[in-house]
Amino acid sequence: MNPLAQQLNEAIQKENPHVLEMLSELGKQIYFPKEGILSQSAEAGQKAKKYNATIGIAVEKGVPMHLEVLQRNLSAYAPKDLYPYAPPAGKPELRTAWREKMVLDNPSLQGKNYGNPIVTNALTHGISIVADLFTDVGTPVIVPDKNWENYELSFGVRRGAEMVYFPLYNQSGKFNSEGLLESLLNAKEQGKKSAVVLLNFPNNPTGYTPTQQEGQTIIDALVQAAEAGINVVVATDDAYFSLFFEDSMHESLFGLLAGLHPRILPVKIDGATKEEYVWGFRVGFVTYASESAAILSALEQKTMGIIRATISSGPHPSQTFLLQALKDPGFEAQRQQKFEIMKARANKVKQILDNGNFSDAFDYYPFNSGYFMCLKIKGTTAEAVRQQLLDKYQIGTIALGDTDLRVAFSCVEEENLQEIYDSIYQAVKEVQAVNA
Repeated sequence: MNPLAQQLNEAIQKENPHVLEMLSELGKQIYFPKEGILSQSAEAGQKAKKYNATIGIAVEKGVPMHLEVLQRNLSAYAPKDLYPYAPPAGKPELRTAWREKMVLDNPSLQGKNYGNPIVTNALTHGISIVADLFTDVGTPVIVPDKNWENYELSFGVRRGAEMVYFPLYNQSGKFNSEGLLESLLNAKEQGKKSAVVLLNFPNNPTGYTPTQQEGQTIIDALVQAAEAGINVVVATDDAYFSLFFEDSMHESLFGLLAGLHPRILPVKIDGATKEEYVWGFRVGFVTYASESAAILSALEQKTMGIIRATISSGPHPSQTFLLQALKDPGFEAQRQQKFEIMKARANKVKQILDNGNFSDAFDYYPFNSGYFMCLKIKGTTAEAVRQQLLDKYQIGTIALGDTDLRVAFSCVEEENLQEIYDSIYQAVKEVQAVNA
């Protein structure tokens, strides 16, 4: 093992051995080189005032070399904020700005110990980092049965982890904390020392966020599992954070999890992708919480090692664009305007579905947030309905499993939503008739 990796592991072991047990073999082996090209270039950036012949970029007349055909469309930004490599952990000013935003959005973080957000190439990359650091072949990854399909690729296919599913909803249509606890205790009984729990609120595909009371039952379940002796990495996938339209939790669970128990390691995965409507910018963040500054530093170094070994660093221009937006006085007002549009669409969907006209064709799962909602198709399969909608109505939806049809109200104007659900109803009835 590289001595740098060994030093990081020893620091973690000294502060909290449970966290070291959570790391995968790759997580234990990985480190960020202190004497490599990047560190030497950083040192030269501070001291080489005459000539800096270190990092692999080109310079002309004191600024990063660039093409005028590109710069003339980006003239609001200095070349130094666009063309050079961004640091592996991300643009420092952006990391600071995002951390400040996190505290404003999550008051429960006040007084808690957590690290500086590390910039990722959007949320999928952040999820991949968590998979690399904390899962090996057979590591239980516990996730609700209604989830984003990319989890299977990131944890199951790439890392060989054991995907463990529990029903998202209980019989009362609330979050199934009992199923979460049962899955964790089963992993403990099977001899597993550690498990990863993935919690995605607002949920994709259902658009569901637990209430405050349900959130507390999740916390209680995680603590009970930790008290039973299993180490739990709790990754909060906050892709659709802030899009809370009703009386649900309006914060990430990350703040409540921080400092909760020595056997619980909270990891927040979030980003501007969905929150700030910049899907193509590919700017996300990973943030760790721990009572130990040494552990936070070690996890940051290991995360930077993963980034260095995979993508080297994230795109610089989009980090600059986001940073400038966060600093702009009009940012919050514009963000609120878009929120109101999304909320109006969600409310319209509820109004349409609650009239009782569609009950012989489908029900809907509880939703109160995010981009999506999910129908439970009756009398036929979701895939058959999806195909009928495409072929006859030229409407696209997503079929999930046998019965579930996901509808993204986020990309349909409010005035067109009635037509969408009327068409889905007709499509279901037509397919039912064919199958009769």
